[in-house]
Formats: sequence, C-alpha cells, structure tokens
Amino acid sequence: MRTVRLNRDEFVASVQENRDSHRSVFEEALEGYRDRWIRELERRLHDVRRGREINQYFSLPEPEDHTDDYDRILTMARMSVDDVIELSEDDFAMYVMDQWSWKSSFTRTTTMYTGAR
Repeated sequence: MRTVRLNRDEFVASVQENRDSHRSVFEEALEGYRDRWIRELERRLHDVRRGREINQYFSLPEPEDHTDDYDRILTMARMSVDDVIELSEDDFAMYVMDQWSWKSSFTRTTTMYTGAR
C-alpha cells in the first residue's frame, strides 16, 4: 500500500494530538534548558569571584521547536475542500505516526532537559 485515504476530521484530530504533545515536550525542555544555563552561569560567576580559572566555552544544545511543521499541515487539512485526505506512506508516517526526520534529534535534546526516557 503506497497511499491511504483518511477522513479529514480524524486526520486533523490525530495531527492536532501529535502537535499538542510536541509543544508540551518542547516547552518543558525549554524550561529545563534555561534552568541549566542559569545554574552554569551562577557556577561560573562563583568561580570568577573566587579567582578560579574559567573555561570560557560553554555549549548546550537548544531544544528545537517544530510546532510550525504541525501547524502547516493542520492549516492545509482544515482548508481542504475535500472530506477525504489522501496521504503517501511517507506523509502518513510523519503526520499520523509522528515519525518526522527531525524526531530522533528532537527526542535526544529534549530528554537532556526533561529527564524523560
């Protein structure tokens, strides 16, 4: 099977659920990211005040927000004049199964800040 035809309302509901989940994880990770930066900056400030050597390089991967990817397909589906949406196998994997090309990178990064497994 290379394509599938879906009821538009069911499709929208599925993508909306994936979008809301993504956004929630992103927001939690962003909060953790900011907390990590604050802790690191405070630690370094403490070291500077005590005359210790400071490593000036610091890097934490920033959580990626892909909410726009979901919003784009949701807008397209909602504006469609068709009650049935036809998707390719790859589109189905992304939109319904939530298997985007960026998903593994997103999960790795957000897990650093949310503690989720």
